Amino acid sequence: QVQLVESGGGLVQAGGSLRLSCAASGSILSINVMSWYRQAPGTQRELVATIASGGNTIYADSVKGRFTISRDSAKNTVSLQMDSLKPEDTAVYYCYANIRPSGTASARGYWGQGTQVTVST
Repeated sequence: QVQLVESGGGLVQAGGSLRLSCAASGSILSINVMSWYRQAPGTQRELVATIASGGNTIYADSVKGRFTISRDSAKNTVSLQMDSLKPEDTAVYYCYANIRPSGTASARGYWGQGTQVTVST
């Protein structure tokens, strides 16, 4: 079965950088969009950045100019480079991908388990 596994979270001081990675595994026919979401305590999960299969990207206004999303389609991975981190970036970050598994007629969404990012002052 298809699964997404994230890595790279942790604790960093304000102004620092972190890089998150997410790898999709299993019998995959194709991957459409790949995205990063985040959820801080007491808030709804929000879109951080998304990248289409063709490479087009969309960012939340709060992270534009600081975060960069990229993907390696050959390896079925997506990464999020986070620079100039702020305390308000503290959240659990989730990887999301729209994947069509092998032997199926349609794609569906898959989520990773989440990775904690904490930015201290």
